[in-house]
Amino acid sequence: MESYLVGGAVRDDLLGYPVVERDWVVVGSTPQEMLSEGFKQVGKDFPVFLHPETKEEYALARTERKQGHGYTGFQVHADRAVSLEEDLLRRDLTVNAMARDKKDNIVDPFGGRDDLRARILRHVSPAFTEDPLRVLRVARFAARYAHLGFTVASETLQLMSEIVDSGELVYLPAERVWVETERALGERDPQVYIEVLRACGALRVLLPEVERLFGVPQKAEYHPEIDTGIHQLLVLQQAAKLCRAGTGADSRVVFAALLHDLGKGVTPKHVLPSHRGHERAGIPLVAEVCDRLKVPNAHRALALTVCEHHLNSHRARELRGETLLKLLDNTGALRDPDRFDGFLLACEADARGRTGFEERPYPQGDYLRAAQRLALEVTARTVAAPGVEGKAIGDAMRRERISRLNQLRKTQPKV
Repeated sequence: MESYLVGGAVRDDLLGYPVVERDWVVVGSTPQEMLSEGFKQVGKDFPVFLHPETKEEYALARTERKQGHGYTGFQVHADRAVSLEEDLLRRDLTVNAMARDKKDNIVDPFGGRDDLRARILRHVSPAFTEDPLRVLRVARFAARYAHLGFTVASETLQLMSEIVDSGELVYLPAERVWVETERALGERDPQVYIEVLRACGALRVLLPEVERLFGVPQKAEYHPEIDTGIHQLLVLQQAAKLCRAGTGADSRVVFAALLHDLGKGVTPKHVLPSHRGHERAGIPLVAEVCDRLKVPNAHRALALTVCEHHLNSHRARELRGETLLKLLDNTGALRDPDRFDGFLLACEADARGRTGFEERPYPQGDYLRAAQRLALEVTARTVAAPGVEGKAIGDAMRRERISRLNQLRKTQPKV
């Protein structure tokens, strides 16, 4: 019975990258022996165990044979005769098919270290095509390591295209697509995830609403990059940058940034490059994506908010008090400050996600935060007066908030 550290822990340690979790492969053992050593079995489809002290996962070495559709359509074989190399052979990428023994020796039968040095994401074997989930995983790894110079090997991208052409992606459960996508949107360069999916044809299958944006023109005076799809990639890049430097917002902001302009994909051709009303046109498309991928409610709420109201954020300093109060209410400023903070980050990413606009300030964010503070200062107590109660208190609060917001507008420099 020998145990080896495998997969991402070996890869990231060799890269000098933070190791988040450690997984182990056990060679020459059986489930009965593992249980007798105090391990707790947790795997349903194949023998996986939790270490009695560290709680890290230990899986028996195994082989797999494709026998159905999707990423779960495999027959798994695990016993003491399966070798470490046989187990590593079933893995997706060479950089994930390395192991380390207890003496710190690296076992690397498929050239993973060479590919790490060359900054290449390359498949281990032709069996790569048997698991459609690998299309998303490779795109996510590309997004994670793009800043280190990693790219996908051309022959691996070809196999990913073959998986797409085979129709296997449609068998992936929505939950798995969402898990990989959310993780990718939380990476340093989420736009690379979209680029890789598009390069192999997977984007048109998984997110056709986003694929449709590429090639759609916008007015050059507002969008020097012109192409809406390119704008979308730039916005993703800015959203990730702002989240790293700002409040620690999660993938909700990047997801909202990804979907904010879906309405431009359905603009009638005869009115291009104008996109008047694209915010409203995008709302049902955002809802459709969220329904299809079974997106969590918090992500859905922010994505719909940004889609509908991002232009009002950009022109916030032009809005009269009544309209500004309505914007604050609709974006969560008065009751859901977490959603409001995410909204402002996504809108700033939209403003900066344009060629030549990357470093421009976004004073609308500070303005809207000041408006939020003013509105929240008005409470039932501040407008209380003899005989004022019930609905009258709410009406008085609204009038006072509008008055203060109008005063704020007058004190701002003209736009």
